[in-house]
Amino acid sequence: QVQLVESGGGSVQAGGSLTLSCAASVNTYDSNCMGWFRQAPGKEREGVATIYTGNGRTYYADSVKGRGTISQDNAKKMLYLHMNSMEPEDTAMYYCAAVGARWGGDCSLSPGAYNYWGQGTQVTVSS
Repeated sequence: QVQLVESGGGSVQAGGSLTLSCAASVNTYDSNCMGWFRQAPGKEREGVATIYTGNGRTYYADSVKGRGTISQDNAKKMLYLHMNSMEPEDTAMYYCAAVGARWGGDCSLSPGAYNYWGQGTQVTVSS
């Protein structure tokens, strides 16, 4: 059974940093595209960062390049997203997703390309 469980959300001041964690069940973790996505109120879900767990290749949305780092811990079957220099525009529900599509070696940032989702963790950035 596929399980993705996010944690680490909360409130942070603008300019601050936060690290989100996602615990993945074994079958979804090995050699798969996994990623972090977010959805702000009234907006569509968007990709933030993705990683191919087989080789660690990462891909970032322009909105978080230089501020976000996606990483993995293969032994613990964990996925992380560290964000710094956070902005009020980063306020959203953040979701972990797994088993996504790859294009040209990069894991897709399109939410529609992923089969499994966690319940999400809320991040609020205040100015």
